[in-house]
Amino acid sequence: MSRITIRNLDDDVKRRLLARAAEHGRSMEEEARETLCQVVTWPRALRDLGQSIQRGLPKSEASIFPSPSAAR
Repeated sequence: MSRITIRNLDDDVKRRLLARAAEHGRSMEEEARETLCQVVTWPRALRDLGQSIQRGLPKSEASIFPSPSAAR
């Protein structure tokens, strides 16, 4: 198994991850691992659909859903 370190993680992202972990009865590390696995294994069509929906939203609403590339 590989290890990664995530630096400069926004405090709000960490809080949300902790909340999701609590909802699912997992540690934050388990939640991060599960979330990463789900996102990178989503079928390309599903990712494209999400991006298409986001592009179709008015600018003010689209900002609620930041694109994955904006998080980099």
